[in-house]
Amino acid sequence: MQDIYIVEAARSPIGKRGKGLAGLMPADLLGKVQRGALERAGIDPANVGQIIGGCVSQVNQQSFNIARIAWLSQGFPEEVAATTVDSQCGSSQQATSLGAAMIGSGMEDIVMACGVEMMSVIPLGSNMAGGVPMGESYMQHYQPTSQFQGAAMIAEEYQITRQDTDAFGLSSQEKAIAAWEEGRFDREIVPVEAPVLDKEGNPTGETHTVSRDEGLRATDMESLASLQAVPGQEIHTAGSSSQVSDGAAVVILASGSAVEKYGLKPRAKIRATTLVGCDPVTMLKGPIPATEKVLAQTGLSIDEIDTFEVNEAFASVVLAWQKAVGADEAKVNPNGGAIALGHPTGSTGARLITTALHELERTQGRYGLIAMCCGGGLGTGTVIERI
Repeated sequence: MQDIYIVEAARSPIGKRGKGLAGLMPADLLGKVQRGALERAGIDPANVGQIIGGCVSQVNQQSFNIARIAWLSQGFPEEVAATTVDSQCGSSQQATSLGAAMIGSGMEDIVMACGVEMMSVIPLGSNMAGGVPMGESYMQHYQPTSQFQGAAMIAEEYQITRQDTDAFGLSSQEKAIAAWEEGRFDREIVPVEAPVLDKEGNPTGETHTVSRDEGLRATDMESLASLQAVPGQEIHTAGSSSQVSDGAAVVILASGSAVEKYGLKPRAKIRATTLVGCDPVTMLKGPIPATEKVLAQTGLSIDEIDTFEVNEAFASVVLAWQKAVGADEAKVNPNGGAIALGHPTGSTGARLITTALHELERTQGRYGLIAMCCGGGLGTGTVIERI
């Protein structure tokens, strides 16, 4: 199997619902980040073998193979093929895994993995507007639950309290604010020019450049304690759950021969990737078996990992994962996570890989582990090694 190198990883700023990025078409947002990543890597678009993109709500403006529409909307070569995949919240991390498999097998030499979700334009669940897919045959095997209910069940199983989740939410905000103040995200961001919208959501004819994540907010435990719990549970609030957001991210992978042929700079190796299934009722415990599997694949111990990026869909997901795998809390989401930054579902997996890579470079760490919970009972996992 060929070595698989990450030669570039970049993301848009994460826009708050209805705010800075909301006036863009999803294809335009993703296309701008595709262009930014290629330019930073010094790659001719014609040398990309394939594009694998992640998107959860593939309907309306995010339909018709959005990864390819984004590419073509930038005027890039039509000969470069694209596929859009849906592994729920882990879609763009799974896109990266599929791209890595293409490189490792020798099928392609350069693959662009990416993802987008414009939740201001296409709310989560829009592709189920005509009805849910769980019929009687499904319900003979599993009780249908929401992610809110799954997060609450996980909190109960792992004895996680409302105070625990509030404290985790506060920590996410504090770490993200500190990271932005110290310029830690600057290198991974592709600033995006977007239309300005008026109070009714209509374009004003003006544009602005969005270059900073919009979800950050100063808070304290007293303020968090005053928030109402989300529907279906009593443990999580808006202060301890991921935000509805807009965003895109890109990870460019290359083989060793492509690195040499095109003079690319390898920044990390993909050491292991996985997608696992787990109980679809509690639904969100996937990061636990995914972590165990990628560690087994690499032969690494949990203590050898220098930084973890575990998606903060809900605080209980990460807190339960920490208890189960024994990760050092100080290494987990050191720059905050989706509670503070936001969670544009189809792009978050590639965003987490991007952030992990830049954090390893900042701290001179060696190994990063990225894991996500996904709707329907899935978990994604990736281990990268900085070069």
